[in-house]
Amino acid sequence: MGQKIGIMAAVLAVLLAVVTIASHRTHTQAIISRSEANDKWQQYQSTRVKFHSLELGEDLMAALGTANVETKVKKYDKDRTREEEKGKEIMKEAREKEEETKQAEARALRYDFGEGLLEIALVLSSLYFISKKKLFPAIGGLAGLAGVIIAGIGFAM
Repeated sequence: MGQKIGIMAAVLAVLLAVVTIASHRTHTQAIISRSEANDKWQQYQSTRVKFHSLELGEDLMAALGTANVETKVKKYDKDRTREEEKGKEIMKEAREKEEETKQAEARALRYDFGEGLLEIALVLSSLYFISKKKLFPAIGGLAGLAGVIIAGIGFAM
């Protein structure tokens, strides 16, 4: 019996290592995606500042009645349109990165729960060697199975 429980503990340890690595990699991916989303939002804000600067320039020229107002207003209109389109594209990219972050965080949460249950399973299974009670590896096996299922859901996402 001790040999079977020892093998079960070894298998649990291997599964725990796999889930732990997946968890760490997914957390890193979420951080990178969050950083990229923040960069995109910063870029979007800078395009909005340019857009508003063009509007302000147009208003000032109209108010002051400077020479070649028509030509400059047409140029500003083109620039404003370009900046507005650019801003919409950047906003779309930022939202995509935020969605990637949410998905990675959801996967990482599954891995974390699976990791915790596999750790509990490993400890409970190991208690057999101290107590010689079969209840510990039985509960450990159930916790390990639950951990594998929950982590498996993370892999399937």
